[in-house]
Amino acid sequence: MPMLRLAAIAFVALHLLGAGIAAAASLTVTIDLSDQQMTVRSGDGVLHRWAVSTARSGYRTPVGTYRPIRLERMWYSRKYDMAPMPHSIFFHGGYAIHGTTEIGALGRPASHGCVRLHPDHARTLFDMVVAHGSAATSIVVRR
Repeated sequence: MPMLRLAAIAFVALHLLGAGIAAAASLTVTIDLSDQQMTVRSGDGVLHRWAVSTARSGYRTPVGTYRPIRLERMWYSRKYDMAPMPHSIFFHGGYAIHGTTEIGALGRPASHGCVRLHPDHARTLFDMVVAHGSAATSIVVRR
């Protein structure tokens, strides 16, 4: 009986260690304001490269390195007439990466400051952040 118990403890420990290693894999989301592109990387290299829309003239998208602070599968902007923001990843106050219905504007500045993505890409990114965890995800916004 003690040997079986020891084997069970070892199995659980190895399982938890394996889960810890998987969770430790980082996810880096880089938004380049100059070329209106997002690049998503993990330990496996570049996973995705997508067109985005960031702040148009008169508005700003904050530059810096952030972690996701809140994830919302569906959010409505209280500031901008309850505009839908599907798969929102908030990273700095009210600034978020989210899906948009204005997919024709992707690739050029068009937002009030958020980072807009094609809705399918926003869903994919949201699911990746959930899988990796906010603590293992970096959002880098650069000029």
